[in-house]
Amino acid sequence: MSSDDQPPSGPAPRATGVSLFRPGQGLPNRQVTLDQKTGREIVLSPLRLAAPNPARVWESIGQITLDAGRLAGNGLFTQTAQNPAAATFDILRTRILQALAAKGWGRIAVTSPTHGCGKSFVAANLALSMARMPSCRTVLMDLELRDPQLAGLFGLREPQPLREFLSGDQPLESHFRRVGRNLALALNGEAVPDTAALLQDPETARALEAMRDQLQPDVVICDLPPALGSDDVIGLAGQVDAVLLVTDGTKTSPADIRACEHLLDGRLPLLGVVLNRAQDRGTQRYSYGKR
Repeated sequence: MSSDDQPPSGPAPRATGVSLFRPGQGLPNRQVTLDQKTGREIVLSPLRLAAPNPARVWESIGQITLDAGRLAGNGLFTQTAQNPAAATFDILRTRILQALAAKGWGRIAVTSPTHGCGKSFVAANLALSMARMPSCRTVLMDLELRDPQLAGLFGLREPQPLREFLSGDQPLESHFRRVGRNLALALNGEAVPDTAALLQDPETARALEAMRDQLQPDVVICDLPPALGSDDVIGLAGQVDAVLLVTDGTKTSPADIRACEHLLDGRLPLLGVVLNRAQDRGTQRYSYGKR
């Protein structure tokens, strides 16, 4: 074997569990064969990949049944009639969907200025509210990788590490779980020490893009760490369209909100502000204001 025939050195490309070809994209190398009668080369047309059928992909996701009693104990409600707060989340849902439709957006980051403002609680109830609309396909992802909370809120034990999906080591079907016909959960049971590096890794961007291509959701809700405690939120700017900021009526200061607005300015639009634990304990417990 001559030096020109030697195989390339270096490690082989790492296999991933997520297809990196976009729907309809041709393979990069054109195939050449010989006509057996004439000996002439025949260049075959590039193979076109069929566009994914999102309904089939949704059906391929393992379905789970949530314990309504446990959810209610954690402040989550699958039906509007269960609690007045559920109706308030329906109002929030409608306002958000209208804002997203006006902008052509579909990817929301839910964050807060600091810890303990209830952002995971808001993200979970917002996803459940959207799932009450049969025509709205919703994906809820626990990207609060430093301190994952959503699995506990949903009463689900020991979900697989979400890192395995984000890094491309596991396909979507092995990790996502479906509730009903139109809500997909991507939960996490293991804290990630290098969260910022993982969220900004090109593999994560490819995994999230492949997920959107395959599921074609109407809304993707990402529960993210507090905005003022790390660079996770702004590090994911290319993968979300806007931010929903959850504040605590008993602890969040106006300076905290201004700091978040300054941080997001020029990087991500602030879709709105949710006031959690407000002094009014009636049906208008949460307020929403578009910025």
